[in-house]
Amino acid sequence: MGKVVQRSASLGAQVADVLRQRIVRGELVPGSRLTEEALAEEFAVSRGPVRDAIMQLSFEKLIEVHKPRGIYIVGLSDDDVDQLYSLRGALEHLATERAMRVVDDARWRPSRDAVSRMLAAADLGEHNAFAVADLDFHSEIYALADHPRLEAAWQQYLPTFAALLEVTINHDEDLQDSAADHDRLYAVMRSGDVAAARRVLGEHLDGARTRLSLELAARPTR
Repeated sequence: MGKVVQRSASLGAQVADVLRQRIVRGELVPGSRLTEEALAEEFAVSRGPVRDAIMQLSFEKLIEVHKPRGIYIVGLSDDDVDQLYSLRGALEHLATERAMRVVDDARWRPSRDAVSRMLAAADLGEHNAFAVADLDFHSEIYALADHPRLEAAWQQYLPTFAALLEVTINHDEDLQDSAADHDRLYAVMRSGDVAAARRVLGEHLDGARTRLSLELAARPTR
């Protein structure tokens, strides 16, 4: 049975979300071939949204388009993971330093709320709620940075990092360590110690990259 998408949101974005998750999870393996016709039939949409999705995933380097032969899955290699997290590190260190200039407590409340939601989700073992709060927390750093182009760069890659987070977080039986990491990062950002914030953020992102690399390495070779 084909995947049915919701008409209230961008159809292309929804198709891209499903395909991205399949690629990151390893359900679509590198080298496998897709066609616009088959995807349009599966998702019950016209070829327009499918082409939008293909364009987005090609931008993300998850697929390659070879006309007229078709669409081929690239997937994620260790080098891809390194590139994604080194890019995120560069973006997020800049965002963090700019965010730390904000002294208005009211503007920091959404960040504190996201941490509280992570702590509560960790206590209850609610992985999906934790992932949403995790991404909300990091998105708030970019919002606090008051740098629209920087925030736009994060938003471009946010769907990819959401898919990556889903892979790693669903293999974590205990979410307490990750919740504590975010609590510590929030506290150090509010302290005003930029050097400490860079160190804590670097350790946090390095840990995420390592966990993802281990997850990919543990997958069976097909």
